[in-house]
Amino acid sequence: MLSGIPWESLLGGMLLGVSASLLLMMNGRIAGISGIVSGLFKWANDDVAWRVFFILGMVSAGVLAFWAGYAYPSLDVATEGALGHIVIAGLLVGAGTTLGNGCTSGHGICGIGRLSKRSIVATAVFMGVAMITVFVRLHVL
Repeated sequence: MLSGIPWESLLGGMLLGVSASLLLMMNGRIAGISGIVSGLFKWANDDVAWRVFFILGMVSAGVLAFWAGYAYPSLDVATEGALGHIVIAGLLVGAGTTLGNGCTSGHGICGIGRLSKRSIVATAVFMGVAMITVFVRLHVL
């Protein structure tokens, strides 16, 4: 069975790769979003400017895409659940990224690209837990 090429996903992946490569080449930093955001909240941090610009770039890209007519997926599924579940899920993601010393973007995009064994293991754990979570959510609960 053949399916169409997911052009939007391909373009998004290419943009992620380009932005991560540019950050590494120009600033020597890994583009892990959890690390970039958490670095904003550390005292006596002298590299705040690039973090702020990186996050502003991500947010402005989403806003520009919306203004250009891109239709985002509906959030009805997420808002049907209790707000408490969403908050707990976000906190669990934060705890997981702290325990894993980074998030999927840092390990999955940059770490695997650098052939880091730690990132390969971390990404495999992330993906395995995500598969188990989806299975439990769809078939057990």
